[in-house]
Amino acid sequence: MARAPYLQLSDISLTFGGDPVFSGLDVVVQEGDRVALVGRNGSGKSTLMKVMAGLVEADSGSVVTAPGIVAGYMEQHPDLSGFSTLGDFAISALEPSETYRVEAAAEGLKLNLSADVTTASGGERRRAALAKLLAEAPELMLLDEPTNHLDIDAIGWLERHLRETRAAYVLISHDRAFLRALTKATLWIDRGEVRRQDKGFEAFEDWRDKIWAEEDLARHKLNRKIKAEARWAVEGISARRKRNMGRVRALQDLRKERASQIQRQGAAAMEMSAGPKSGRQVIVAEGISHRFDDKEIVRDFSLKVARGDRVALVGPNGSGKTTLLNILIGQLEPDAGKVRLGSNLIPAVFDQNRTALKPDETLWDALTDDPETRVRGHADHVMVRGTPKHVVGYLKEFLFDERQARAPVRSLSGGEKARLLLARIMAKESNLLILDEPTNDLDIETLDLLQEIVSDFDGTVLLVSHDRDFLDRVATTTIALRDGKATIYAGGWSDFQAQKGEGEETFAPTSKLKKSKQEKPKTAARGLSFAQAHRLDKLPSEIDRLTAEIAKLEEFLSDPELFTKEPKKFQKASDGLVERQEKLAAAEEEWLELAELAEGMGDA
Repeated sequence: MARAPYLQLSDISLTFGGDPVFSGLDVVVQEGDRVALVGRNGSGKSTLMKVMAGLVEADSGSVVTAPGIVAGYMEQHPDLSGFSTLGDFAISALEPSETYRVEAAAEGLKLNLSADVTTASGGERRRAALAKLLAEAPELMLLDEPTNHLDIDAIGWLERHLRETRAAYVLISHDRAFLRALTKATLWIDRGEVRRQDKGFEAFEDWRDKIWAEEDLARHKLNRKIKAEARWAVEGISARRKRNMGRVRALQDLRKERASQIQRQGAAAMEMSAGPKSGRQVIVAEGISHRFDDKEIVRDFSLKVARGDRVALVGPNGSGKTTLLNILIGQLEPDAGKVRLGSNLIPAVFDQNRTALKPDETLWDALTDDPETRVRGHADHVMVRGTPKHVVGYLKEFLFDERQARAPVRSLSGGEKARLLLARIMAKESNLLILDEPTNDLDIETLDLLQEIVSDFDGTVLLVSHDRDFLDRVATTTIALRDGKATIYAGGWSDFQAQKGEGEETFAPTSKLKKSKQEKPKTAARGLSFAQAHRLDKLPSEIDRLTAEIAKLEEFLSDPELFTKEPKKFQKASDGLVERQEKLAAAEEEWLELAELAEGMGDA
């Protein structure tokens, strides 16, 4: 006899503040399920998981857990009141004979169980909640962003643990590599609707794009039908009013159908401007060494960073990635050795602690209090790469609505804070982009856009991240830190794993790394790094885009009276044409170089 589902949500409806979050929602989680729960930031993923856990009560519908099945939920903000240490909290639901499970989880997650709860960071509290859940070993685990605040070592340990567990689980995560490695089904929340596909996250993006394409085609057909019916109404209704009022009502129904469709949220309109070029040599580090107390961070390390490089720093938490980053950009003096910075550098910094944002100031103030972007005499405008924009309009480009403009920064989610900080950074010109854990809390669509921006940025990038997929897509050089040793590798994360010696310790589970190598056979066959292969694949569409933009600008400038009537527009279009022609020439040259390299490697 078939076993009842572990968890079943039927006809769930939920409303917050007058806006429906879900309506008529049905979800089933079966024994053995490994489910990715995905959707845009703000789509309701965490809310749905809390409904599953029984922490949020729906307005209507039912939540049924099978008899004998325990569902455990990993809280993002656990209540530790009444406990002295993180360990006391983690073992609170266990028998004394079972506390060893917490110790095992804490070792894998690098959690200090003796840490005082009053001084513990948000990341330590989350890891304590995760260790508690794993030790309790419920039949169904509900995990909301379990990889946040974990380094690559800990992510690898958690990945292995979840692969081996017999429990079912539902995962919310923006870590593509983690989701690809573990999930066998996908729940996708999109505009209040939840769809299920019995394939893991690996197949999600193709599935999503297919559904969106079908939706766009249906909308296009509906618009054409409305247009045709509206033309009939204008041209013939007076002669046929009595006989054809049914057709008029049908037209009204079509318009209501179109109005009732919920538009997809677009991607943030993020854009970076590299500004003036820096010197060819950006950073030259020679024989640098540094210690904190008795801990050696780096010893006798040398590095040259040229204009246009994308350098990633990887390693466990505490290995010194941020310290080395600060040494390389001149914010910290090394104990030995020297660092020379190139000429004409204009840095933009995204720090992992978001220290540039003040919790009690509003989003409006966060954009207008920067002297570099403040527009004199206009408290409602911000200077965006030389052009004044209204604060609300600029916030909308980063997916904030007008009501949030006067809200305090502390009211934002982690993903929203990241977008706000990106808005501040991208308002300015820069040619050295410094990103310390930029991917935390960003949804997959925003991560895609950030990856494209970083890849296309006409400057130099220094990056610290634990997101293996992001590293593969962006980095051209990887510096691996462990135990005071910094080693330089060409390419991104997978390239680093492929190049490291037999005896070198890895930072992540080997099973997924093998899969990563299988996923990019063209890279290996062509002899290109992952980043080079990705760039070669992307360049043709970039060349087509630039060619189309050049054609439009040339057509616009062909008006002989444009210079006389609109001299500013003429100048702006002329500058834009020259800029795109230069970018096209550079893109074509880059494509030729990479294509020749790939062909040469193939011949070899």
